[in-house]
Amino acid sequence: MATGMVMEMKETLVSLLDAPLADAVIFGIHIDGHLFLETLLVVVIAFLLLQKSYQPEKRPLTEQEIDQLCDEWTPEPLHPPITKEMELSPPVLESAAGPHTVVNGKDVINLSSANYLGLIGHPKIKEACNAALEKYGVGACGPRGFYGTIDVHMDLEAKIAQFMGTPDSILYSYGLATVSSVIPAFCKRGDLILADEGVNWGIQNGLFLSRSTVRYFKHNDMASLEALLEDVRQEDRRKKKVLNRRFIVVEAIYQNSGEMVPLDTVVRLKEKYLFRVLVDESNSIGVLGKTGRGLSEHFNIPVEKIDIITSAMGHSLASVGGFCTGSAKVVDHQRLSGAGYCFSAALPPFLASASITALELLEDNPVLLTRLRRNISFFRSKLATIPGVVVRGHALSPLIFLHLQRSGSFAEDSVILQQIVDKMLEEGVLLSASKRSLLDKCKLGAGIRIMVTASHTEAELLSVSSSLGNVIQSVVTAQS
Repeated sequence: MATGMVMEMKETLVSLLDAPLADAVIFGIHIDGHLFLETLLVVVIAFLLLQKSYQPEKRPLTEQEIDQLCDEWTPEPLHPPITKEMELSPPVLESAAGPHTVVNGKDVINLSSANYLGLIGHPKIKEACNAALEKYGVGACGPRGFYGTIDVHMDLEAKIAQFMGTPDSILYSYGLATVSSVIPAFCKRGDLILADEGVNWGIQNGLFLSRSTVRYFKHNDMASLEALLEDVRQEDRRKKKVLNRRFIVVEAIYQNSGEMVPLDTVVRLKEKYLFRVLVDESNSIGVLGKTGRGLSEHFNIPVEKIDIITSAMGHSLASVGGFCTGSAKVVDHQRLSGAGYCFSAALPPFLASASITALELLEDNPVLLTRLRRNISFFRSKLATIPGVVVRGHALSPLIFLHLQRSGSFAEDSVILQQIVDKMLEEGVLLSASKRSLLDKCKLGAGIRIMVTASHTEAELLSVSSSLGNVIQSVVTAQS
């Protein structure tokens, strides 16, 4: 019945619209219901468009209204709420960060310093620093482009280029700022970067500052990288995009995992898909290769196959700052485009002297590399016997990570691992657990990071592995 009424109303409305309005004829045009309605709508729309928009009354706020707005306003917090996990009190070193250091007045074995070649405190480096201090003073007091360049800076750049077998190199005053400046110097909005998902925060910051399109491949997974490269190629064929700069960004030895990137595969892929490659060698120079010249020497690949090489000098070279090395064009471009180079005070001259001396010591003492590799192999073999943890990192990496066999979330694992680290400090061993800031996007699991150096003795490493096994067993047992 209801359906019949609706149909009847519909037919009535249609008949009204179709019916002539009293047979009205205007200028010879027959006016029916549809034309009348449409004309009316046009008139209404025109009327509305011609109306003045509503303007609220303009008057200054009263004192009472201002006070009310101020009382109601709640500012955005400058930082997220402080949680218990954020309230850290790291150990404070009271002596040089050598193979042994002093924490809270107690001598401990130091396995938390990237002093891979054991050059911290070396007499020749101290002598070079003292001579530089006498000659130049402490700071450069100016950026390199504004009267901050001192001859020792140029000597170090030439020494790095000679050591690495590259045409030229450029210095940065701060290690972390090196790669963060280099990436934005070459990559801009619209460019494409394929990066490993496990890269350190310095690289992540450089990727962000570049404003480029960034795509991540699975950690140290070359199949994932090739699949991503193939996706890009297929996308180019479909959309016919304009040409842009394209980079693959990796670390030689990853700061967050200790794994080594397979450079031979990366070079093959970058040549196949016409990408450039940037490699951060902070943890590989002074570690890999027959003479410590890094990843390219280890894989016996010509260094010119790597478009850009960056490295911090605070690891094997036991100094401060960083460098980028490569072709003369790569280096010259950064002298006007590298933010950390252009706007930071130049590296203090005595630190440049320290790095020159460290490179000379590495060249003159290949036994340093032999001792480092022997210690890495020995210690890894002992750690592999400890139940409850998994040893990760490349066999040649001085960065060794211990992960829980029964792993949970990053936060859950971090609590357990920090307990192990704290107990090891009581046993006279300084270790560190993975820490991530809120800005760090790395998704790799938490672990205990151990840094082996050439200056540790086998007896010390054996003692550490024994104590570590006992502590891990006690903590893991207590948790289960």
